[in-house]
Amino acid sequence: MEAREILARNLRILRRVRGWSQEELADRAEIDRTYVSALERCIYAASVDVLDRLAAALSVDVAALLDADAAESLEP
Repeated sequence: MEAREILARNLRILRRVRGWSQEELADRAEIDRTYVSALERCIYAASVDVLDRLAAALSVDVAALLDADAAESLEP
């Protein structure tokens, strides 16, 4: 699995576990909602700065967003 796919999967899982919409995550990370959508669909590659913002908003380490084996521990 490629890094974009891993990020998309983990981002979607973490967002849903918290019960947040894409708009809620975008607001908390101070990025555009359409950008969150594009990341979850593997359209865009996130910059390091965006990864930092997303991780901070989700209260996880950046590594958790890119961990290929994290899906099992992230899902409820």
